[in-house]
Amino acid sequence: MGDRYNIHSQLEHLQSKYVGTGHADTTKFEWLLNQHRDSFSSYIGHFDMLNFFAIVENEAKARVKFNLMERMLQPCGPPPEKQED
Repeated sequence: MGDRYNIHSQLEHLQSKYVGTGHADTTKFEWLLNQHRDSFSSYIGHFDMLNFFAIVENEAKARVKFNLMERMLQPCGPPPEKQED
């Protein structure tokens, strides 16, 4: 019982500290949004990945970086409509 409570409290602490870890009320859309934004920011931060994308897309590195940052705004499209209970 003690281990379960300790793990649960650690998980709650991580979820309150880091947005991307989610929480009990995180929707599928929010989770995907965090995953896409984390991926895009990782691509921008890793120089070799940015070079790879620039070569593959035949674009300048600055243009690829700009496009990735633009896609971070709504990487999964507009949010779904809220259903009223």
